Amino acid sequence: MADAAHLAVARIRKPHGLHGELVAWVLTDDPDRLFAAGRHLTPIDEAGDAVDEPVVVERSRAYQRQWLLKLAGVDDRSTAEGWRERLLGVARETLSPPRDDELYFHEIPGAVVRAGGETIGVARELLEAPGGTLLSIDVNGREILVPFRAPLLKRIVRAERAIELELPDGLLDL
Repeated sequence: MADAAHLAVARIRKPHGLHGELVAWVLTDDPDRLFAAGRHLTPIDEAGDAVDEPVVVERSRAYQRQWLLKLAGVDDRSTAEGWRERLLGVARETLSPPRDDELYFHEIPGAVVRAGGETIGVARELLEAPGGTLLSIDVNGREILVPFRAPLLKRIVRAERAIELELPDGLLDL
């Protein structure tokens, strides 16, 4: 996805209600602008390639830690069911470039994960859980899940594609 024309800004989780609204996990820090009524979002695959024609946002709103999106043409629950787990993207040039302490969503898998100055593993993916976002880390073939927020998340180093954590003593020994 490094050279992909589109970057993911949302992952559809599930339908909401009976009239085609979708619960979306937000993958951008600018949802108010990108999910505004009239905006076009493109269904994409994990590589950032378009897999369908762009869709128009009819309306959107923040909903708990996620967003509710109503897309043109998605007018009932059965149609909304077909959108589960789909990624929505926008053209790369419409997004602000990441800062030195940020990674795009697609750059997290494969990032080096460090704790206490030592490399402990490689990031697998981000997972949305009831308590918040979790970072899945491959530590010598084992999966370790840690909250992807302060105080455990210390910093991201874009130039090194690295995630630095401060883990409680003994966490890696479990």
